[in-house]
Amino acid sequence: MLKPGSTIGILGGGQLGRMLALAAAPLGLKTHVLCPDADSPAFQVCDAHVCAAYDDFDALDRFAAGVDVVTYEFENVPLATAERLSMHVPVLPGAKALAITQDRLLEKSFVRDLGIGTAPFASVDDLPGLEAAVAAIGLPAVLKTRRFGYDGKGQVTLRPGDDVAAAWEAIGRQPAILEGFVPFVREVSIVAARRADDAFAAFDVTENVHRDHILHRSTVPATLQADAMRDARRIACQIASALDYVGVFAVELFVVANQGVESVLVNEIAPRVHNSGHWTQDGAVTSQFEQHVRAIAGWPLGDARRLGRAEMVNLIGDDVEQWLPLLAEPGAHLHLYGKGEARPGRKMGHVNRLWIDEKAVPGC
Repeated sequence: MLKPGSTIGILGGGQLGRMLALAAAPLGLKTHVLCPDADSPAFQVCDAHVCAAYDDFDALDRFAAGVDVVTYEFENVPLATAERLSMHVPVLPGAKALAITQDRLLEKSFVRDLGIGTAPFASVDDLPGLEAAVAAIGLPAVLKTRRFGYDGKGQVTLRPGDDVAAAWEAIGRQPAILEGFVPFVREVSIVAARRADDAFAAFDVTENVHRDHILHRSTVPATLQADAMRDARRIACQIASALDYVGVFAVELFVVANQGVESVLVNEIAPRVHNSGHWTQDGAVTSQFEQHVRAIAGWPLGDARRLGRAEMVNLIGDDVEQWLPLLAEPGAHLHLYGKGEARPGRKMGHVNRLWIDEKAVPGC
């Protein structure tokens, strides 16, 4: 258990690292960020930072010497980096969660082996393998690189009549996974936290809308039948326990309906604080960022109840130019990431809107 005044090391200096640092400060904890990008937003708000590559072991050793625990803001941190740091200091979540979730094939296989439903999938290592996978799964389907994909990167949708060889070239002929199309009615996610002693807390299931493969809007409570809500929580708890997970994570889910009965299938696991949980900053008793800090510090988990109906909208690219009217909007809470250039597809901030309801349903 950390004591106030301890230092949390954060791998990655993007907006998630920034918001983790901001959440740690009121709890009397310091943050030290390591990231290879000199313009990292998290550098603006942390107590100390190191601008170094993730494979610079000398820098990693110096970084580890100055912190009490290490966490990360994105799942593509090299496994070798986490293993090197764990020689000196606890790294949470652990290497098992990192290894599984940064490889789509390992992740889907892990979920399937737990008896949890997913889209049909097959491993693809070459063009003949892709052709065999298409024959087995059918089209439409989505071809995804096994590693380093997010916000729609590293994936191609294949439809009947499409050129399979062109799709293989489009992903750079990298090891991949073919996922069958799921006729979902909506997309939801559940953000939850687990401590090392198996204590578990989940926020309300969130309903998500994407544009151009990037999350646009999240709303709570989600439109989801009660049994499917319970299944989402059960799935999150089962995954966290199987991974021996410590910290906050998200499970992205497809909602499917059969004769009016809804159920959920796992799409992806994110071993970190998650974009669809940003509403908790203003809409829950404890934010996902504070919850993560509490979990990795060994402190009691916070109250995950929501305060009312909430909505989060991402500010992508030039959307950030609406900062002034958003500040003037009653009930709106603006969060900007301190990034310089507003490029298309770049997340510049988000706005949370909250409608207080005294009858709000407690969190899971």
